[in-house]
Amino acid sequence: MIHNLANQNSIFNQYILELRDIEIQKDSMRFRRNLERMGEIFAYEISKTLSFEATQTTTSLGVAETKRLAEQPVIGTILRAGLPLHLGILNYFDNAQNAFISAYRRHHKNNTFEIVVEYVACPDLTDKVLILCDPMLATGGSMVLTYKALLAKGMPKHTHIVSAVASQQGIDHLKANMPNNNYTLWCGVVDEELTAHSYIVPGLGDAGDLAFGTKN
Repeated sequence: MIHNLANQNSIFNQYILELRDIEIQKDSMRFRRNLERMGEIFAYEISKTLSFEATQTTTSLGVAETKRLAEQPVIGTILRAGLPLHLGILNYFDNAQNAFISAYRRHHKNNTFEIVVEYVACPDLTDKVLILCDPMLATGGSMVLTYKALLAKGMPKHTHIVSAVASQQGIDHLKANMPNNNYTLWCGVVDEELTAHSYIVPGLGDAGDLAFGTKN
């Protein structure tokens, strides 16, 4: 199942606009904050799909019948670009466990690259809900390899993949290469074009650089 939040009229579209705007992008703090706010909205939408249980809350005047999450998810992100989006989701699921994955593109002289998963820090995922976020779903290769690496930590009962900007090619890659169909994809917006160098067009540029500065 794919949820594209750009198809709804909400404040979420304002955050997408500001992420893309080359003038607003000059303010890295605002860029990070917009990703964080988008993460909060994603978290709220995902929360509607989770299990809740009845409970009682004692107030100063009596007892109220309320509901609470039956189980906290595990929130995972691909370093470094995913950190602001991860934080936004964590703001809502504030008792969640967390997973961090180091993955990067290793470029070759013939203008090709391979995706390398270098490090995984993750709790046991067995029968848990996993929320796996990365601001850009370009080729989809990093997400598929990351998910496969995380399976060494146990099989989640369901996975929510969150991306601020996705390419159609990346979505197609997920459909063709995920080891199972037990996942839901949440996108901020879907762009059709992916360049020969695997950049999303119109996209927004390099999310990691815009959030945290350029790297050598």
